[in-house]
Amino acid sequence: MNQEKVIVIDFGGQYNQLVARRVRECNVYCEIYSYKTDIAKIKAMNPKGIILTGGPNSCYEADSPTYSKELFELGIPVLGLCYGAQLMQHILGGKVEKAPVREYGKTEVFVDKTSPLFGDVSETTVCWMSHFDYISQVAPDFKIVAHTADCPVAAAENREKNLYAIQFHPEVLHTQEGTKMLYNFVRGVCGCAGTWKMDAFVENTIKDIREKVGDGKVLLALSGGVDSSVAAALLSKAIGKQLTCVFVDHGLLRKDEGDEVEAVFGPNGQFDLNFIRVNAQERYYSKLAGVTEPEHKRKIIGEEFIRVFEEEAKKIGAVDFLAQGTIYPDVVESGLGGESAVIKSHHNVGGLPDYVDFKEIIEPLRDLFKDEVRNSGLELGIPEKLVFRQPFPGPGLGIRIIGEVTADKVRIVQDADAIYRAEVDKAAEEYKKVNGKDPSWMPNQYFAALTNMRSVGVMGDERTYDYAVALRAVSTVDFMTAEASEIPFEVLQTVMSRIINEVRGVNRVFYDLTSKPPGTIEFE
Repeated sequence: MNQEKVIVIDFGGQYNQLVARRVRECNVYCEIYSYKTDIAKIKAMNPKGIILTGGPNSCYEADSPTYSKELFELGIPVLGLCYGAQLMQHILGGKVEKAPVREYGKTEVFVDKTSPLFGDVSETTVCWMSHFDYISQVAPDFKIVAHTADCPVAAAENREKNLYAIQFHPEVLHTQEGTKMLYNFVRGVCGCAGTWKMDAFVENTIKDIREKVGDGKVLLALSGGVDSSVAAALLSKAIGKQLTCVFVDHGLLRKDEGDEVEAVFGPNGQFDLNFIRVNAQERYYSKLAGVTEPEHKRKIIGEEFIRVFEEEAKKIGAVDFLAQGTIYPDVVESGLGGESAVIKSHHNVGGLPDYVDFKEIIEPLRDLFKDEVRNSGLELGIPEKLVFRQPFPGPGLGIRIIGEVTADKVRIVQDADAIYRAEVDKAAEEYKKVNGKDPSWMPNQYFAALTNMRSVGVMGDERTYDYAVALRAVSTVDFMTAEASEIPFEVLQTVMSRIINEVRGVNRVFYDLTSKPPGTIEFE
């Protein structure tokens, strides 16, 4: 990709994706790499700037993640965040040690407005601190440009060498003016022009696809979710009928979703492509019989996807490329980018067997975060309803059912989920009619999941021993961090009542209050 870029070097920080996302909000392309990445590779990418993330270690300990001193001598602007700030100071001759007072949470920070980072920032601003070490002495030629009541070096700079160290986390929303600070670094200090925009991305990607595919045939794994739908639209614009979309109805979709997908992408839809629907419910249920571990379920479902595509490719003749709706968080969360642990495997990232019958994989959205995917969808003319559709995991309801997957459990979660989403949507619409805007509690993602817990209940004076349904609803900007949504209690009561009365096999309903982190958005 011929695009000016900023590199994020990851030292194991929990916010690494968030850093990259904030940089992209400044219309600057950004990628994440592990601290183990050789400096020659970093230099070869010719970045306009480098950002060092936080991390859980102490930089002065012998076995802690570190980096070559050469990084700070390349003439490329470097911004260190939290651990990255401490490491920069440690390597360049400053002193880092255990802090006499640990700082955690929202903290008042006093900044020097003469710094290029803080010119348009309030003199006193609220930032998110999370550190038990601190910089007790800055490296030679560094100037302190921010402090707190307990932290003498909240930020430091060597303006001549374009080196900047920030002890707090500007990337999280809790830092009130953090986006300004990152903008000042990437657009001001690094001199990035801000050319990373979705209209340009769509145009360039269509051109790249045409060049790559030529007169070849492409098979796309279409789930009907936002990612694969945008991938389908991109490919359709680029190559038309050279694209065949295979929609696998694995019996793990939301209620009526199979028919809805066919209505949009099938022969009566707006897209110029070949559409094949494969009804494979029984095949999946038999493969999943007796399997309870979430990762194992994901692997089975992912493997079956590949096998189905392989079979369909053979039916339609020679296929040159397999296309997938992989997006950047999939790549990073699967442990293929940065230093993060594998949180969950994604069926469309890596791990393809050697014997898959395709020449090459095409992943047109691999570099995009979720909101960038949605913006691309709008650029392509996909209806808003589809673009802003509820996110849905590739393995479908297979992972929203705790324990073994059966046809009956799928029925339960489909019905419960449909009731839940209908009631939330109804309440939100009623609020909007009265107030002219969406309610503040409206979640970005909400769904029902089925626990493997059964308990005693009473219905119509009879004893029951049935399942508990868990309701999940989160508010998030980027799907990297999330908080439980405060859906009105009366709405939840209505949902509870309807589920228990209408869905056979359920006698309890729970509401999940867990944020991300420590939880994930999905329930598995």
